[in-house]
Amino acid sequence: MKSRPTIGGMIGRVIVWLLVAFNLFLVVWMVMTSLRDTRDIARDPLGLPTQPHWENFATAWNTGGFGIAAINSVVATVVSSLLVVAIAAPAAYVLAKSTRRLSSTFTLMFVLGLGVPGQVLLVPIYVMLAKFQDFSHLKMINSVQGLIVVMVGLGIPFTVFLLAGFFRSLPVEIEEAAAIDGSSGIRTFIQIVLPLARSGLVTAFMLAVISGWNETLFSLVMLTTAENRTLPIALLAFLDQSQFNGADWGGLFAGIVLVVTPVLALFIWLGRRIVEGMTVGISK
Repeated sequence: MKSRPTIGGMIGRVIVWLLVAFNLFLVVWMVMTSLRDTRDIARDPLGLPTQPHWENFATAWNTGGFGIAAINSVVATVVSSLLVVAIAAPAAYVLAKSTRRLSSTFTLMFVLGLGVPGQVLLVPIYVMLAKFQDFSHLKMINSVQGLIVVMVGLGIPFTVFLLAGFFRSLPVEIEEAAAIDGSSGIRTFIQIVLPLARSGLVTAFMLAVISGWNETLFSLVMLTTAENRTLPIALLAFLDQSQFNGADWGGLFAGIVLVVTPVLALFIWLGRRIVEGMTVGISK
């Protein structure tokens, strides 16, 4: 027998659906505005495009420098996400399976790392990279590789915390059977544990991709030249350029669509898997 919904539950559902409708409206409005002329937008911000202006996307791509910025964003995001998962997976496995007291201490340290805001880390990280650059003569400031190092460091704490929950949920009997058959710890981890935790690895990778694609704070400080900018920084530069040369709202909204669409499409495609993966990983 189904229980009757309470008033509080009904109000909660209404609020959720209102938020969903509002966000969908923003997405549709953003896409529609990107196809309109600047004068039409100024005259009626909520109007529909009478004639699609596809040249807005060409303006954003060429004038706004979104072409090279897109390449930089893809390289930085994909490389950093792969490195985050590759580094965090062994660490999470050791912390999840170790019975020593220090393992819980190290796990707590990773969790505490999640609570440190990026604004606090900005100056120390910048100084460390600058000193490392002077010492090693490897370009870290105003370079994509330097941004990748920062993104990897920022992404590891949460990924370790997430994957540790997945590894704890795996049955110990499988690893014990592999040990009886003579499999080494590294071989067991690579050939047995990683395939079983595939959904967790995919979830961790997707979350790292979303976080890396949207990274703005460190990119804004570290990347100072146009050829090294990522998409969020190119969008900010295009906005500044529009303010000096006259607002090109159509091109600006086209740039926003170019920045938002990849992550939005990724979340629509794998959103259910990401939510399920986070639920399993964090709850353990």
